[in-house]
Amino acid sequence: MFRPVDHQKTALAAVEQIEDLILKGVLKSGDRLPAERDLAEQMTVSRPVLRDALKILEERQLVEARRGGGTFVADLIGPIFSEAIVQLIARHPSAKTDYFEFRRGIEGQAAALAARRAAPSDLDRLDDIVDQMKVAHEMGELATESRLDVAFHHAVGEAAHNVVLLHTLRSCYRLLENGVFYNRGRLYHHPTARIELLAQHIAIAGAIRAGDAEAARQASEDHIDYVQNTLNEAEDLDQREKLAGLRRPKTEKPTPRS
Repeated sequence: MFRPVDHQKTALAAVEQIEDLILKGVLKSGDRLPAERDLAEQMTVSRPVLRDALKILEERQLVEARRGGGTFVADLIGPIFSEAIVQLIARHPSAKTDYFEFRRGIEGQAAALAARRAAPSDLDRLDDIVDQMKVAHEMGELATESRLDVAFHHAVGEAAHNVVLLHTLRSCYRLLENGVFYNRGRLYHHPTARIELLAQHIAIAGAIRAGDAEAARQASEDHIDYVQNTLNEAEDLDQREKLAGLRRPKTEKPTPRS
């Protein structure tokens, strides 16, 4: 990952190299940098020069030193929405429609770009995640399927090779992981969702591997439409069930399910 630096620039060359790795998403928030001795050797600089470089990066809030724990990439994925807006959306679920509209556009674009730009290692990573999805599906491991869902979309974003798009998607997926807009576990408990979602991810990956940008965009948009519609159906069913419960005579006991 790290390479020898231009000794005419010394510390600044080391700074530029690490910044470039962060910008391009190779180094992610929370990643630990190699130990000082190892990193200095990989970059062929002295340890005092490396310390100067890390000090500059720390001043720029790109890395943070943890006492006795080493140096880590700082948490660079800021919230795409302020906490006040997040709470406002939580109180007004109708805003989820806007969220899905946003994701539909940005993920469709990411998939199309990935179909045009994905490197062989990007394609291999997508294939590996899809293979893991198939195994998790066969084993009925819902939590693993849900985790791999996010990993898959991260991989598509990285394969698009657009740094602004990449960091926007990462911020968006953090909200998804935290369940701000909806509970992904609920989606995977839908009776037909697991097999449908697997097929959709396979279709997206296949279009990207084939280099078909329009097919990749369409498959991605269809996927978001399915997620939105399926969650809406689940919420409608919950509302009908709640209303049915209110209508039940007070003396009537629920019929036990077999």
